[in-house]
Amino acid sequence: MLAALLAVSGCASVPSTSQAVARAAPFDVLGRVLVSYERQVFTANVRWVHAADADELWLMTPTGQALAHMREDAQGATLTTADQTQYRAARVESLTQRALGWALPMARLQYWLRGAPVPDGPAEITERDAAGKIKRLAQDGWRINYDYYPATENDGLPRRIELVGAAQTMRLVIDTWRRDTPEAPATPALR
Repeated sequence: MLAALLAVSGCASVPSTSQAVARAAPFDVLGRVLVSYERQVFTANVRWVHAADADELWLMTPTGQALAHMREDAQGATLTTADQTQYRAARVESLTQRALGWALPMARLQYWLRGAPVPDGPAEITERDAAGKIKRLAQDGWRINYDYYPATENDGLPRRIELVGAAQTMRLVIDTWRRDTPEAPATPALR
């Protein structure tokens, strides 16, 4: 009943801040991604290690073979495909658009993945669950929908996230959350 009251109570706005935005707390996630774009579908297993100074993300086949590896740090971003083609840019978003055909909003996704709006921009929270967690969020041209793990499993963090943008839809299923793990353990190399 509380969830219904929260849903009917209207939209809440998250104010914008003028302060520099800190990176989201470190995490290491394993899961799966499905991206629908331009009448195409891309699916892969995913591993994302987010640390204080860098992000590393692997897209892999179900058997663990790496399809692409992305790294972003203060020096810029690189994306290496399975055939060893390497792309470079200032941010991952432009690399994935150019190399894979769809955009990965990594800078914002580091917050959205945890069930929070990006702190430096306006956001509209349109629904919360009975525990007060965000169920639906709109920010920067994306609509984000959440399903969470129970509080006793994976600390109640998001289990499924759907991002709907103007040109694509992305669904993430997170199988394993490892929080506060700044080191990137071994992941299959590109061959």
